[in-house]
Amino acid sequence: MRLHYFPLSGHAHRAQLFLSLIGVEAELVEVDLAGGAHKTPAFLKLNPFGQVPVLEDGDIVIADSNSILVYLAKKYGKTDWLPEDVVQAAQVQRWLSVAAGELAYGSAAARLVTVFGAKRDPDEVIGRGHALLKTLEGLLSQHDWLVADRPTIADVALYSYTARAPEGNVDLEPYPAVRQWLARIEALPGFVPFARTPVGLAA
Repeated sequence: MRLHYFPLSGHAHRAQLFLSLIGVEAELVEVDLAGGAHKTPAFLKLNPFGQVPVLEDGDIVIADSNSILVYLAKKYGKTDWLPEDVVQAAQVQRWLSVAAGELAYGSAAARLVTVFGAKRDPDEVIGRGHALLKTLEGLLSQHDWLVADRPTIADVALYSYTARAPEGNVDLEPYPAVRQWLARIEALPGFVPFARTPVGLAA
């Protein structure tokens, strides 16, 4: 099994993190994004969108970080991480959509500005980041985890870009319940940290 990744990609980190949390070994293949390796014909055969991460499991190729989380949970029968209960399964899917939506266009986009020089409106994306954090704070003030009484792939999907939100000038200080949730994830056996970048509020 091989995971094509980039160390500063939160999408790639969530896949790497989940592999480690469930104790599955995979060869990490760093993709040279600056050199355009993700746009080569060979890589585009793996993922026509030219994005990391991509998981190769024998002849099976899974692109997209959230799809990788689902694939791994299903492949290894991790019903604790991806519940079979119909309501909890639906709730996990909702948070995967949030990871691809509000998080991607909020805190993750704000970090793209400071780390990679992306052309975004900083005020707009920082505002979106805080809007999601306020929602998370309300929920996590009453529950330890997003869906169940234990962590699920929903928590994994939201961890990386939330943890590094300060790099995009999105301050986590006003959200104690969110910070406690991040600490709970970081205390899980098998946790692997997401690379830090000294930019934004983390400078």
